[in-house]
Amino acid sequence: MSKILPYPVLSFGLLALWLLLQQSLGLGQILLGGVIALLAGRALKALDPHRPRVRKIGSIIRLIIVVTIDVLRSNIAVALIVLRGQHTAHSGFVSMTLTLEDRIGLALLACIITATPGSAWLEYDAARGTVLIHVLDMVDEVAWADTVKNRYERLLLEIFQ
Repeated sequence: MSKILPYPVLSFGLLALWLLLQQSLGLGQILLGGVIALLAGRALKALDPHRPRVRKIGSIIRLIIVVTIDVLRSNIAVALIVLRGQHTAHSGFVSMTLTLEDRIGLALLACIITATPGSAWLEYDAARGTVLIHVLDMVDEVAWADTVKNRYERLLLEIFQ
């Protein structure tokens, strides 16, 4: 069964998403969505992702709360910059060295940084362990790097290492 359906939760989730997007429970849509879901599961199996070993559930909850608050706060800050017409916002780049090496942890960190308005994950150099981030309103580069390392990376290290 695992050869046909290597990731059943992913496949059923994709099928459900397909049917929701199509707004139809017709036989043709179910069959087409099922084929797409099966192929996507097999494609993921070919990539051979490792299964994450989550260490601390409490850290996951803290990370969700911290990210939610930061995204809301950043939304307000970016909205104020746009509404005030501040064309003097000093955008800049932050390059920092990360301790986190887990692929899933790095992917989550990239999603967190990019999902936070006013910042974008641009590049990761695995050989040096550095990341380049663009910040819309750069006030203090050191404080920004400290925020990423102490608020997000620290919790991700607790979760994945």
